[in-house]
This record gives sequence, C-alpha cells and structure tokens, in this order.
Amino acid sequence: MIEDIKKDASERMGKSVEALTHELAKIRTGRAHPSLLDHVMVSYYGSEMPIRQVANVNAEDARTLAVVPWEKNMVQAIEKAIMQSDLGLNPNTAGTVIRVPLPALTEERRRDLIRVARHEAEQTRVAVRNIRRDANHDLKELVKDKMISEDDERRGQEVVQKLTDQAIKDVDAVLADKEQDLLSI
Repeated sequence: MIEDIKKDASERMGKSVEALTHELAKIRTGRAHPSLLDHVMVSYYGSEMPIRQVANVNAEDARTLAVVPWEKNMVQAIEKAIMQSDLGLNPNTAGTVIRVPLPALTEERRRDLIRVARHEAEQTRVAVRNIRRDANHDLKELVKDKMISEDDERRGQEVVQKLTDQAIKDVDAVLADKEQDLLSI
C-alpha cells in the first residue's frame, strides 16, 4: 500500500519536473522557433484553442515567425492572442499573414524571461507540493481505514517528504540551467 503511494507520487513528481523542462524550452534564447507560440491560446468560436490548431506557424528566418490562419476571420483573434501572451511580442499583419518579429534579447528582456522562467518553476513547485499533499492524504485514509498503523503512516510521510525535497531540487537545477542559458547569450 505505502509502496504504491510512494511510486505514484514519485512518477507524478517526475512528470511535473519533465513538464517544467518542456515549458522552459519554449522560452526563447535566441532563434525564432515555431514551438515558441505553442502555449498561446486563441479564442475560436467561443472556446480556447492552441494556436497550432487554428493556424500554420513557420519560422520565416532566424528572427521572424510567420503565422497563417486557416480562416481569414481568425487573423484578428490570433494577433490579439499573441499580443496578450507573456512573450512580449508585437505581431504585424499583412493580409492573411501575421508576421511576428522577435526582438533582440536586451538585458531587460532577459530579466523578463528569467522572471517568466521563475514563475513556471514556482508553478511546478506548487504542483509537487500538491502531489505530496495528495500522497499524505492517501496515507491518512489508510490509517483511518485501519489498513496501516500510525507508525507506518509517519514512515510513509517521511518517504514522501524525501521525494518532494528531491523533486524541488530537480526543479531548482532545471531553473538554474535555464537562467544561466538566458544570461550567457
């Protein structure tokens, strides 16, 4: 029982750290890449859709992304979604093509990107803590159902805490790598 809870918590914490790695990969460090806009959500007939599901996103050159909506009436909505994203980009519309020039990374922009990265890392830490809370709750339920003793529960909580500490160390390491990457360019 305790082993199952430990394994589940460990897997979920690992997935949270992995998700953070993917999120931080979206934060650009230099070149224009279509995945930069992957997390931008567009209002599409009343529901929120990822930009890739309503438009084609390509890298025109090293500093410009081209977004071509599949429907002409989506141009304004996509442009608005890109402007409101946390990327700090200003799209230019020419007919049905939206060009997104990526500004050179100034010191101030690097600081902004680091702030975004820290926010993502904090969200991951919160997710890890929520997993810990769920695991501890499951242990308490087992004690309540008299399936394990209180000593076993305490030992289980210590194991879950160690997993949590390790996951948070991993989050901090991933964040430190990204900060170093952003500052070194």
